[in-house]
Amino acid sequence: MAIDLELLLKAYASGIFPMADARDDPDTFWVEPKSRAIIPLDNFRMSRSLRKTIRTDRFRVTADLAFADVIAICAEEAADRRETWINPEIEEAFNRLHQLGFAHSIECWQTDETTGEELLVGGLYGLSIGGAFCGESMFSRARDASKVALAWLVARLKAGRYELLDCQFMTDHLRSLGAIEISQQAYLAELKGVRGYAPSSVS
Repeated sequence: MAIDLELLLKAYASGIFPMADARDDPDTFWVEPKSRAIIPLDNFRMSRSLRKTIRTDRFRVTADLAFADVIAICAEEAADRRETWINPEIEEAFNRLHQLGFAHSIECWQTDETTGEELLVGGLYGLSIGGAFCGESMFSRARDASKVALAWLVARLKAGRYELLDCQFMTDHLRSLGAIEISQQAYLAELKGVRGYAPSSVS
């Protein structure tokens, strides 16, 4: 059954998001964690090596050019995860939200030295609610690709005067980039304080 998009937007505006137990799990459930990982936009940490990678233009970075491809790759099994929480129901809902202008992606492309073909080697996607961006998932098929995508996202959010970057669950990778963990209560207070946090209608 398709996820109702109005309900989905209201859930995010209330600090709740959907997940599945596995890629092929037909059931979707709603999650309200006790704590949240967020990246304060002024606290994003870029290592010297990451700054160097960005300066060398190793990747071509785009926005909203290949949203469906990004979420499809994020939903695949990878070396660092045997299962993902993105089932077809969630994937289909976010593709519809992207078409309506609510969901966005950042893509990193790299040219294959053998074939000359430009390949999608990294990216991320998430949902925009007013001045908050709810990051959903990211992937990397080349060293630092997901970090570059995140750095570009942070830059775009700052330029757009966003106030909150939600990362859902803390990981060592996110912590190394400046993420902090706060209680769900504190997250809801921050969410309600951002510009236009209540979702717009999809109609």
